[in-house]
Amino acid sequence: MDGGDSVPGVIVPAPEPWAVEPAEAASTTHVDERTDAPARHRPWLGAGLSGLGAGAAIGVGQLVPGLSAMLVAILLGALVANVASLWGGLPAALEPGLAFASRRLLRLGVVLLGLQLVLGDIAALGWPIVLGVVAIVGGTMGGTLLVGRWLRVDASQALLIAGGFSICGAAAVAGVDGVLARRKDAETATAVALVVLFGTVMIAVMPTLAGLLGLNPRTAGIWTGASVHEVAQVVAAAGIIGPEALRVAVVVKLARVLMLAPVLGVVSWRQRAELAAAPRTDRALPPLVPLFVAGFVAMVVVRSLGVLPDGVLDAAKAAETWLLAAAMFALGTSVHWRVLRRAGGRPVLLAGLATLIVTCIGAAVAALAG
Repeated sequence: MDGGDSVPGVIVPAPEPWAVEPAEAASTTHVDERTDAPARHRPWLGAGLSGLGAGAAIGVGQLVPGLSAMLVAILLGALVANVASLWGGLPAALEPGLAFASRRLLRLGVVLLGLQLVLGDIAALGWPIVLGVVAIVGGTMGGTLLVGRWLRVDASQALLIAGGFSICGAAAVAGVDGVLARRKDAETATAVALVVLFGTVMIAVMPTLAGLLGLNPRTAGIWTGASVHEVAQVVAAAGIIGPEALRVAVVVKLARVLMLAPVLGVVSWRQRAELAAAPRTDRALPPLVPLFVAGFVAMVVVRSLGVLPDGVLDAAKAAETWLLAAAMFALGTSVHWRVLRRAGGRPVLLAGLATLIVTCIGAAVAALAG
């Protein structure tokens, strides 16, 4: 089932609590429940399927150490959609719930991601590394977007890849997707698959490079945390190097995750400016600060205050994993083989070059601060 462009000219009513951009419109893949009145009261069908897919993906991820549940969820969603296409596609009754999972559940997962961050741990890294993290995220974002333009990759696809590879993998792709005024589910799913694929390769690459170069554990940890895409992948790669490298790498990686809020704020501002300059006037402007970004920041503050018990934090982590996996399953249902064939090799090449950019900038930061 192909993912489509947003439907032009949709006047959207007042958003629900987690509807962060009033400009959000339906795609041809997932029917927005606000534009499909007869199905609007049945979102539990597609959302329930997404939840089952998330549970299966998490189970597979626990059986295979180092395997991302989000990647498994996307693959499961794509498998279900492509098999269903042999018999005419997924039932229309599932589409409102799949749209709900791919947008609302995704944002809630990003909000809960903030509970992983403690500002005191990040400040303890020292200003050279903190400023280096800003350079890593800014340099990788800018470099990836420039290369994407040169490769003639669609602007929204390039932005999704840039966000995922510079900040925190699939969660960052999800966050960028949440502030795009015009989006395609297939592009989001492609970006998540690429960021997980290349990040998995980095699990083997980083320990090998650290050993060949004879890096001390601190420097190797900084480089790994600065370069690898997913938090889980950072843990796997740095764990191979050693416990000291692992401690440093995780905190450096979480400092990159903290950059999610300002980056999404900038992307939202740019989206707002582009829509305001467009000749059409029937599309509402997105908010300057999306609500789920504010929720993410609030969760960072709450975690940093140390007021939540470990049991609550463990439950929130489990909920975050389930929510993001459910969203990835829903996005995966938009990945049809015809969509991938049309995308071609340019997004893959862009992902490889983005990995090279973040690794090189991360190496410079590690050399200066290690």
